[in-house]
Amino acid sequence: MQFRDEFNSLVGSKDEGEGLSRRSFMQTAVGVGFAAAVAPVCAQTMIKTDRNGLVDGVTKLTVAGAEVPLYYAKPEGKSNLPVILVVSEIFGVHEHIADVARRFAKQGYLALAPELFVRQGDAKNAASVAELMKEIISRVPDAQVMGDLDAAVAWAGNNGGDTKKLGITGFCWGGRITWMYSAYNPNVKAGVAWYGSLQGESTALKPKHPIDIAASLKTPVLGLYGAKDQGIPVDSVSRMEAELKNGNSKSEFKIYENSGHAFHADYRPSYNEADARDGWNRCLAWFRANGVA
Repeated sequence: MQFRDEFNSLVGSKDEGEGLSRRSFMQTAVGVGFAAAVAPVCAQTMIKTDRNGLVDGVTKLTVAGAEVPLYYAKPEGKSNLPVILVVSEIFGVHEHIADVARRFAKQGYLALAPELFVRQGDAKNAASVAELMKEIISRVPDAQVMGDLDAAVAWAGNNGGDTKKLGITGFCWGGRITWMYSAYNPNVKAGVAWYGSLQGESTALKPKHPIDIAASLKTPVLGLYGAKDQGIPVDSVSRMEAELKNGNSKSEFKIYENSGHAFHADYRPSYNEADARDGWNRCLAWFRANGVA
């Protein structure tokens, strides 16, 4: 099951974390708070990136008549910035995802995190992972996501970004999208996929999965995965590696032996500080090495 790991780590958890009520995080603005389905929130481990020297905020893209919220962060007073698309987990653009965008901005990037589920509903208001998956995530077409990411790239080009230096990274659900958008948009220079699913059933909304496009993928993608991930077994990574060898994308994988799913999510119990830090450094190095800097 694609998101079984999310169920295992979240369903049935208590409403309060240590010293901080979960409810105090439950806000609805893009880039603020956390989805109600996230439990527990481990505030004691959460990294918080300051806004000193940055410009950040929320704008709205109009895509096929729909308004798509977009969180952005960039260095103040700079232009012609390399662009990073930051694609969220199933929980949408919450506080952690916005913080990741600010981390990229601190490195000199224009970082963009679009709210890709907005037409289907508000991911922050779903009371459980089961409800979130059934009512929102399962109804999101890949074609819609590709179009929204295209709109985000176009916005970047008009707002200080150099779209010739375009990268994408994403987590869990967003990890899968990282593979798919890297294959879809030939202008993507490099991608970094954090524990995104690699295979699945073909449906009308998701006709293909990363393993289906591996042989034709030209963009170099770095896959960061946990050996203990119950939802994405290592053998699926091995199959993906075999398919990639039939192409010429020069993609690579790093498997973390001591981590499971969501090891970068510093607000959740799955967080592995050492592996998250190593993955972040590899992510930055990958973008630099592949022309996104």
